[in-house]
Amino acid sequence: MKLLMICATFPYPPSRGGTQVRTFNLLKQLSHHHEITLVTQKAEDVTEEEIEALKGWIKSLMLFPRPNNPNSGIVEKVKRFCQFFLTGTPPNVSFLYDKSIQNWVDEAVKNNDFDAITCEHSVNEIYIRPHWKNKIKTVINSHSSVYRTCQHQLETNTSENHQRDRLYLPLLKRYEKRVYQKFSSIVVTTDDDYQQLKEFKINSQVSVLPNGVDLEIFPQRNNDPGGHNLIITGGMDYVTNIDAACFFSQEIFPLLREKYPDVTLSIVGANPSESVLKLGEKIGITVTGKVPSMAEYLHKATVCVIPLRSGFGIKNKTLEAMAAGVPIVASDRGLEGMEIDGENTPLRALRANTIEEYVTAISNLFEDEKLRQTLSQNGRNYVENNYTWESIGKKYEKIII
Repeated sequence: MKLLMICATFPYPPSRGGTQVRTFNLLKQLSHHHEITLVTQKAEDVTEEEIEALKGWIKSLMLFPRPNNPNSGIVEKVKRFCQFFLTGTPPNVSFLYDKSIQNWVDEAVKNNDFDAITCEHSVNEIYIRPHWKNKIKTVINSHSSVYRTCQHQLETNTSENHQRDRLYLPLLKRYEKRVYQKFSSIVVTTDDDYQQLKEFKINSQVSVLPNGVDLEIFPQRNNDPGGHNLIITGGMDYVTNIDAACFFSQEIFPLLREKYPDVTLSIVGANPSESVLKLGEKIGITVTGKVPSMAEYLHKATVCVIPLRSGFGIKNKTLEAMAAGVPIVASDRGLEGMEIDGENTPLRALRANTIEEYVTAISNLFEDEKLRQTLSQNGRNYVENNYTWESIGKKYEKIII
């Protein structure tokens, strides 16, 4: 088949973040049997070497410039809200829209150049016209529901801007109900997102397709390092990861230091925000920024902590830690979409949602080597059996064709 993939985020290298990881690995698997043309946008930090490396996986690359970040002044923010209210399109979607891309895609569809189109992440839906699904297969790979994310952030008081998001919430609900109707098929990452679309009464085919792990990049570690060393991973310029790192470092880590004076915490991830960088001033906490190999840092950790308080969808960071064989303590948000501790389910991680639960779970793992070994092996087996990109890519292929 001739496939057109649209992704506003340049999907290489896959170590950049969640969108890149999912998009590149699905692209990689599809490229084995199909001709892929990728339409994407180039941000300032994308290098020529990365462009050339990505070209090796596809037939054709259509590269357009990515817009500069929008003005953050109050007048501009009001304008963006008014535009959202009038057009029904969220600011983060309309901001990335490029008329040149639209013209190119329109012409390609008119000429029947492709057998199917996939939008990798929901922000790319803007290029798909509703009537196209009558002549070509159109697929949206949504990654996660923006409506559910906004709703949960308001409920848990983790929103960056509570007043703005209260105004946005009904608009986002209306937006998602409208947008998903345009597509032949919809792909989500968790059963919860699947149920959300059922509530929206979407007529299109909806499939659940989780994230995966490249087991070569995240091999299982050879030994348990012991000690009292914690790790938090993820892109540290993303609001949910920033909140998680700050929450854990400020509310939980001091209590652990009282019990274990030698405890350390490594916050590992690219582009740390100013608030995350300040955490590195605390005794025992190191903020690394981007590292050459996330697996190497995971292998050195006694426990991986995933203290997310918001954000939806299955988490790459959770799967990667499991693949690396690192025991995990995580919130419900960090474990979404996974079978972790149910009846007749092998224990694969410890669940924690309160400060006391985090302290107890981490302490139990620090003091129980056998428990660490159990979680390590069960987590690795779980990933091997359910979350390899090869198996997920085959499922995605069936949805598209």
